[in-house]
Amino acid sequence: MLTTSSTSSEAIALAVQGSRALAAAGQSDMVWGHVSVRDPEDRGVWMKSSGWGLEEIDESKIVLVSPDGDVLHGSGRRHIEYPIHTEIMARRADVGAVVHSHSDAANAFSALDVPLRPISHAGSLFSYPDVPRFTLTGGLISTTALGQALADALESAPACLMPQHGLVAVGKDVPAAVMTAALLDRACRTQLMAMAAGPVARWGSEADTVAKRSVVWSDTQLTAGWEYLVRLAG
Repeated sequence: MLTTSSTSSEAIALAVQGSRALAAAGQSDMVWGHVSVRDPEDRGVWMKSSGWGLEEIDESKIVLVSPDGDVLHGSGRRHIEYPIHTEIMARRADVGAVVHSHSDAANAFSALDVPLRPISHAGSLFSYPDVPRFTLTGGLISTTALGQALADALESAPACLMPQHGLVAVGKDVPAAVMTAALLDRACRTQLMAMAAGPVARWGSEADTVAKRSVVWSDTQLTAGWEYLVRLAG
């Protein structure tokens, strides 16, 4: 199964798969939220065009957006929040794909302003250090400056919570970025359930969590989860 792109057609195919897989993971929000793929020729990012739901995306609904916001390929409109993707990729050479979603669990959890604890396998991906938060604004990331500020908050982490807005997740490729977004949503949801039942009293130690993370979220495991989401998306 395709995971990285060396041509425009492969990047388009991955942007389609990533969009539909994110929807299958339960993070669709009508026509909002987006997945991007770094252009193999470094012209910008391939992402879904504005006005379509993640589950509706096919190759005709993918556009290539330059760092300046110009649509270089495709007939659709670009999302206003394209700087999320272009500025993170400009900052992070290790990132091949970016996800932004309006996860309800991420919004509910980040409103509590408490650390995300490793109380589940999913939580181990975002603890030690704690997942960063972007708190400059809860509004749209519609400018280069805001995109750069979000990249500053993310730093070298795999994901960042965006209070009042959702989450951003990154990866070396689309499977890793989509799975990271799905797992952050799950980690937030699990801790919300625990906190609703009472004070959280037990979570993994730093040494145990870091050791577990390298096993349960190896490339092989992330790919297996990705392939499941692709199958689920049909």
